[in-house]
Amino acid sequence: PPNLECRMYEPRFPEVDAAVMIQVKHIADMGAYVSLLEYNNIEGMILFSELSRRRIRSISSLIKVGRQEPSMVLRVDRDKGYIDLSKRRVSEEEAATCEDRYNKSKLVHSIMRHAADTLGVDLEPLYQRIGWPLYRRYGHAFEAFKLIVTDPDGVLDVLTYEETVVGPDGEEVTKVVPAVTPEVKDALVKNIRRRMTPQPLKIRADVEMKCFQFDGVLHIKEAMRKAEAAGNADCPVKIKLVAPPLYVLTTQTLDKEIGIHVLVDGWRIPGYY
Repeated sequence: PPNLECRMYEPRFPEVDAAVMIQVKHIADMGAYVSLLEYNNIEGMILFSELSRRRIRSISSLIKVGRQEPSMVLRVDRDKGYIDLSKRRVSEEEAATCEDRYNKSKLVHSIMRHAADTLGVDLEPLYQRIGWPLYRRYGHAFEAFKLIVTDPDGVLDVLTYEETVVGPDGEEVTKVVPAVTPEVKDALVKNIRRRMTPQPLKIRADVEMKCFQFDGVLHIKEAMRKAEAAGNADCPVKIKLVAPPLYVLTTQTLDKEIGIHVLVDGWRIPGYY
């Protein structure tokens, strides 16, 4: 069976002062042993003195086995594989950035792992030829995967790697070959499109309409027509009667902010609200 274990990023160890996602494995006398989730679960340790800036009254309230959270890298011993981390030195902004990056990396990793499993190949060579070059080229492979949804050839066909082969004369020759075969491209693109194609959001607004003029029904119907006219092909607006005076406006859109804006503008019709 293929080996599907591999770190998410090209460096084997994180940099000092980087915020990384960890999972608490067990708690010992001096601190907590953790796994670095982005680095193939290599082990690290958080000393109790690095849990909080405040006085610690209860260890269990600050750290629990199984919990995932960002931590700051304090020291890395690459020879011995020791990594010391700190929970208390991570700012809110660093924690938010770390969580966002990890969620994107986790999706990329899941897609890469699925492709390797489908093709029956080891995961690390797939990262070496495709995943890590995309991280270098786009800052994060997630950004490349978003482009692959609509333009797979433009993103994947430019990737190459060097392969050393022995020529007819017995001499070693280095060739530059495409990194992505048709089979690999097919497996990747199918999974990326399935996982990353944006799904439309359904947005709803409940409104009340009343008109006390003798022809109030006509005014309400006109308001409903104008509300629906505020929509467009990308963000259509529909209005339905629930029970007088309650109506519901709905739209479906890929952009939440635009959808809310269209519903609000569609409802704020001069003379009808």
